Amino acid sequence: MTARPEDLAELAARCPGTLAVAATGPDGDTCLGVHQDTELPLASVGKLLLLAETARRIDSGTLDPAEIVEVRPGERCSGSGLLTALSRTSWSVADLALLTAAVSDNTATNALLRRVGLDEVNAGARSLGLSTTRLLDRIREPRLPEHPPAFALGTAAELAHLAAQVTGDEGWARLMVSWMAANTDRSLAPALVPHDPESRERPEHSQPGTVWVANKTGTDAGTRTDVGVMIGTDATVAYAVLAHGPAGREHDLVRAVRQAGRLIARPLLP
Repeated sequence: MTARPEDLAELAARCPGTLAVAATGPDGDTCLGVHQDTELPLASVGKLLLLAETARRIDSGTLDPAEIVEVRPGERCSGSGLLTALSRTSWSVADLALLTAAVSDNTATNALLRRVGLDEVNAGARSLGLSTTRLLDRIREPRLPEHPPAFALGTAAELAHLAAQVTGDEGWARLMVSWMAANTDRSLAPALVPHDPESRERPEHSQPGTVWVANKTGTDAGTRTDVGVMIGTDATVAYAVLAHGPAGREHDLVRAVRQAGRLIARPLLP
């Protein structure tokens, strides 16, 4: 069953603040969308731009995944992740990328971002067709008035376009989707969709009645975001769901993102 645009419009109207959704096929054509060109804070979904540039450099041979990166004291950051609780202070590029993707590790993100370069990440995003989606800063906890207002800003349309590219057969895309498949947070767009949260290998098709998911989520005050890929028995959908509203209404934002995920997955299920 195909989701109706009016169902998505009604969902967006009930959401406090703004619900932006874009869902596309592998060819990049939008099959479902609302507010998809509205620029919103991305929270940790912005880490996808860093992962994409890292994967492309590894694939091109200009970045060694085994290169060791020392985590500097100023890069250690509270919030999501594990590294602040671990004793080691140096990790390979591949380790940092996996930690960024799997547990959204803020410290790993900062160390990897310093190695790859913020300007270079944004230039890489532009080369992939993301004209406005960008990183503004490293991760900061807390983010103070003298800092840039957000880690990253962007649109659902551009992020769904990036997710569609991840479904391709290029080496960097396969590497990136493997990182996204390791994500431990399936509490947003896939939450109401039948799937195996521990399935890591990208299949050609999912098992009947389920979808296969690779995604990246973001959580901040007043922000809940999810970007990824859902593979069904006969079709694949790349999606981006961004919800931004008043602080204190996060449970309502989560509800809206989950319901949007169910609408996105509808064409993939019997």
